Amino acid sequence: MDESISEPKLYKGNMNTKPLTYKDAGVDTEKGQVFIQNIKEKVQSTFDKNVLGGLGGFAASYDVSFLKEYRNPILLSGTDGVGTKLEIARLLDFHSTVGIDLVAMCVNDLLVVGGKSLFFQDYISCGSLNLKRMEAIVSGIVEGCTLAGASLVGGETAEHPGLMEEDEYDLAGFAVGVVERDEMITGEEIKPGDLVIGIESSGPHSNGFSLLRRLLLKDGNLPSTELEIEFIKNSAMKPTIIYVPYIMELLKTFRPKGMVHITGGGFPENIPRVLRKGQGIELNKKLFPQNEFFTKLQKDHKLSDETMYSTFNMGVGFVLIVDKKDSDAALNSITKQGLRSSIIGSVSSNEGFNLLD
Repeated sequence: MDESISEPKLYKGNMNTKPLTYKDAGVDTEKGQVFIQNIKEKVQSTFDKNVLGGLGGFAASYDVSFLKEYRNPILLSGTDGVGTKLEIARLLDFHSTVGIDLVAMCVNDLLVVGGKSLFFQDYISCGSLNLKRMEAIVSGIVEGCTLAGASLVGGETAEHPGLMEEDEYDLAGFAVGVVERDEMITGEEIKPGDLVIGIESSGPHSNGFSLLRRLLLKDGNLPSTELEIEFIKNSAMKPTIIYVPYIMELLKTFRPKGMVHITGGGFPENIPRVLRKGQGIELNKKLFPQNEFFTKLQKDHKLSDETMYSTFNMGVGFVLIVDKKDSDAALNSITKQGLRSSIIGSVSSNEGFNLLD
């Protein structure tokens, strides 16, 4: 049987129809290049002497030859996001502080073991690239990195048309730090009777917003009165405190036995992460720094203490666990630097979380 081979024909479509472009599909690469140029100077302001090259390469380069100065350097890494706080930012069209939140959620975690932040990268996904909004977000990231002493060495901004609404976006961050191995704060030295020192938060920081949106929004939308909207903007949207400079100053003269970043899960979930088996925690809510946001929230919505302390930071964003004899030194160091701090409880020999009136 004879077989014939015919030349392949290129499909040219309808010659009268203009071919689709990437921009037609919702991705504007030219606008993306404008965005990079607009933020380049701000991003480069965070560079330290170890950053090699500029912005926009395929990979960021960071010279770690300085690690030779360490006896036994341990690299640390952490990644996190801002969560559904971004939905309120979108509704308010208020985007200048969520970048600080993004950095804080990562570098504060490295700080718990005594880590010094070195560099940071971000990932931003959006439905459509809004230059003004994205530049506000990156400005916040730059400010956060500056406060943390970290270089913003790169990132990625991706448009996801069809997957996200035009004004939707999401953020993720990644931080790398370093600590001397024998200076790591691991919680291994904690014993019953040690004191728990709470350092003030600015508000809810970046946790509990799935519940906050149910409580503060009306069917997923902003409330109708300006007073309610201002309460959300001025209280709920305050950026997460970056504790890095405060704790790094503290560590120059004093070493806590344990440290905790109060994030999702509040106190019952986060403090036990640094305790050993058989140890528990007793906190006295009367000793917490007063925070009008949480007082009003609990009163207005009749929330239980269990819900409040297992969801929110209740005015304490970072915790130190110290020996009794060291408590004054720790409190004085934080107070001198301008943050409120107080003894809020102690470590017990009974496992679990106990909240005292």
